[in-house]
Amino acid sequence: MPARKATLACMADISENRVAVYIDFDNIVISRYDEVHGKGRFTRDRVREYIRDGSEEIAARLKEASVDLGAIIDYASSFGTLVLTRAYADWSQPVNADYRGQLVGRAVDLVQLFPAAAYGKNGADIRLAVDAIEDMFRLPDLTHIVIVAGDSDYIALAQRAKRLGRYVVAVGVAGSTSRSLAAACDRMLSYDALAGVAPVEAIDDAPDVTSEAPTKPATRRRRASTSRTDAKAAAEVTETAEAAADVAPVVEEAPAATVPVAEPAVAAKTARGKAARLTDQQTQARAGAGQLLQRALRLGHDNDEEAEWLDASAVKNQLLRMDPAFNEKELGYASFSDFADSFKFVEVDATQRTRRLRLRRR
Repeated sequence: MPARKATLACMADISENRVAVYIDFDNIVISRYDEVHGKGRFTRDRVREYIRDGSEEIAARLKEASVDLGAIIDYASSFGTLVLTRAYADWSQPVNADYRGQLVGRAVDLVQLFPAAAYGKNGADIRLAVDAIEDMFRLPDLTHIVIVAGDSDYIALAQRAKRLGRYVVAVGVAGSTSRSLAAACDRMLSYDALAGVAPVEAIDDAPDVTSEAPTKPATRRRRASTSRTDAKAAAEVTETAEAAADVAPVVEEAPAATVPVAEPAVAAKTARGKAARLTDQQTQARAGAGQLLQRALRLGHDNDEEAEWLDASAVKNQLLRMDPAFNEKELGYASFSDFADSFKFVEVDATQRTRRLRLRRR
């Protein structure tokens, strides 16, 4: 219970929190590979050597054990504003280079570490710890330190950061996380438990708004009956096109047989009756924003399990921390509430002065 109170106190005013993220990239990638394929498999498979030869088997295993760095960074942003994010690795290695685009796209500073010994150890733990201590003295307004690694090498760093008054969070891979490191931190989370990574209850009307051909209906399409008439079949195709947009249909009706299924513009309408017609570009952007909205809501519920509803402005602020370029008006919506209300996985409470949101529950 004391830990719970400390967490809530830390979250009291997220807008004032300033967060630094340090990623021991090799630690996470190797630990994830071993978690998926078996302990010690990364070394036994000689991944670094085989990937250079273009081994399809190793490439497939790496893809299966890929790490979603976006989920880690989004989780760190739930504590406050990210003021610096660094990832330490030998980026000349193909296994690491595949992630460079993903990391650069999230404004992560890539710190190059060349192996200092024949067996390939690059000293990321020492360099990371030195940089973190230096940053805490150089930037006294840092409130949170997020260490993305799970081994015991970082116990001393976590203890020193706590002594310096910082809230310390660690993210590691299950099975490769030191219990002593967990005890040294204020909060420890497994990679598998991150929002967007852990298995969650499927939402049959998740925001899938990409255009599809008529031969590939959305998941909510009803199974066809061999005895139905052509008119009923045409009506069902119309319903499928509307479901693919994951929004309520526009009130204007058209003959079922003449409704274009793969129409470039997707019709959108909120519960409050404000309709908009989305272009192809807006439709694609809306799909990505919908995934971020889903993750932002999960993070909000995870950070405050006792809160049944989340304030819409807090959800939007979290979404903006994950994607500063987000703007609901560019997607064709008059307000953030209209944008959130267009997804059926979101429940909107309009009975209060300020609108509140939550993930729809079964």
